[in-house]
Amino acid sequence: MHWRQELQRQQAARRDQHLWRHCQPLDSPQSAEVRSQGKTFLNFCSNDYLGLANHPKLRQAAHHAIDQWGCGAAAAHLVCGHMTPHQDLEHRLADFVGAERALLFSTGYMANLGIPQSLLQRGDLLIEDRLNHASLIDAAHLCRATLRRYPHRDHQRAAQLLTTSQAPRKLLSTDALFSMDGDRAPIAHLNAATQKSHALLLLDDAHGFGVLGPCGAGSYAEQNLTPSGHRLLLATLGKAAGGFGAFVAGDALYIDQLRQHARPYLYTTAPPPALAATALAALKLIATESWRRDKLHESIHYFRTQAAKRGLKLLPSETPIQPLLLGTAARALQASRQLADQGIWVTAIRPPTVPPNTARLRITLTTAHTQPHLNHLLTALTQLNQTPQ
Repeated sequence: MHWRQELQRQQAARRDQHLWRHCQPLDSPQSAEVRSQGKTFLNFCSNDYLGLANHPKLRQAAHHAIDQWGCGAAAAHLVCGHMTPHQDLEHRLADFVGAERALLFSTGYMANLGIPQSLLQRGDLLIEDRLNHASLIDAAHLCRATLRRYPHRDHQRAAQLLTTSQAPRKLLSTDALFSMDGDRAPIAHLNAATQKSHALLLLDDAHGFGVLGPCGAGSYAEQNLTPSGHRLLLATLGKAAGGFGAFVAGDALYIDQLRQHARPYLYTTAPPPALAATALAALKLIATESWRRDKLHESIHYFRTQAAKRGLKLLPSETPIQPLLLGTAARALQASRQLADQGIWVTAIRPPTVPPNTARLRITLTTAHTQPHLNHLLTALTQLNQTPQ
């Protein structure tokens, strides 16, 4: 079959299966309320957990940095693109999470691709949770190590895979806070298992950084751990930190290895210096304005309590990610459209992002949401719940 015909067939099938995706541009900054195509929506699908994406101090930091450093880095970090804001941010991030070193990446996806490729070789072992983020799964396919996956959050099976392997080097990677289910990895158990087996533990804390732990330092900090010894931390700067980018933190030995060998770091232009300056401003707010996390967790508790009273069957999650499982892609898409008709934006999450027959509304809560916002959403979800399937 001709390429064009085959692509047309594939795309038609995707539409028939209610899996076609499209972008709907915003006409406003990210916030609890956004505008698109002249209509205002309550936004319940953003990862701007602490309400920093349009904070005036972040905007001011970006403006000043552009005036001083220009718009683009114009080269890879190791050529001439590594500027003082990048250097300052790496030092500040390492201090913030309690690590010896930190290394900036343009995105969390790129960071996850670079870690196993830099640290593992053919004959080594990479162990992953079955519900890991796509970037961790793709990293496993690209590196030369043997991949073994364990059932979601099954720390006993993970430990068994570690102890029975004779591989010279072993790396266990997991989401810390799973982005589609809102549940958490059993970090204490995984830490004990990797320590016992002389393996590395990589925690992807994209959704926990800024939200969990003392001062928002993340999931390791919540467990009184740091990215040191056999532990590595990856976190992003485009969610709770309100900006863009990512970093990996750990002992200098591992970070230096990434700087020398991680291809997604070596062979791409460094992020604009203004983004590094923005992240520095965000870190100050994350560290000092604890009320943002307090308000967020109060909203999570209120939302779940009221949802239970209304018979809404949310997945078990004590995090800002509150999924409502609906099953089929068609039903999730219909529910998303019905909410949009009531001025509420919640994107339908469908396969292949989630397993078949687990399509859902992925509701995310932020510090910027008020109780009236939550009540409006709860009322709309209750009406949705009463609609015949």
